[in-house]
Amino acid sequence: MSKTENELSLRPVTEATEEFLEAAVNWLYPWWGEPEGYGREEVRTMMMHSCERERFPRTYGLFLEEKLIGMFQFTLCDMDIRPNLYPWLANLYLAPEYRGKGYSCFLIGAVKEEAEKAGLHELFLYTAHEGLYERYGWEFCGMVDTFRKTPRMQRLYRLRIR
Repeated sequence: MSKTENELSLRPVTEATEEFLEAAVNWLYPWWGEPEGYGREEVRTMMMHSCERERFPRTYGLFLEEKLIGMFQFTLCDMDIRPNLYPWLANLYLAPEYRGKGYSCFLIGAVKEEAEKAGLHELFLYTAHEGLYERYGWEFCGMVDTFRKTPRMQRLYRLRIR
């Protein structure tokens, strides 16, 4: 995705730099790591091995000028109980201080464009959010029991790419 007037850009993260790892762990650990019983080092290690160029998982960073402010990933597995569904959109995150400024629209809008470039035909995601992803063409498939701690019941979505 190209830059905008605010120097907002989306770029593949193919190297697990300290800056990236610190931001990702600070975002993801309190969001799902700690609630699901993962340690900070487990989340860090997972993110360290999620910066692939040619295979999954693929990680994309949203940058405002050169500052990382958000991210998302394409991964083969995000819900162990549904191994028949793949690939997944995972860890879509925008730092709280940048929310409400239109950056999330840019970030979510970039998902389909990057999925097309990656040759994907569809994507899945699960979330507790209702009404957000529908605005970007995601189809609600139904409620799914994730067997996770919080929230256990979540919404399953599919995005058709082509």
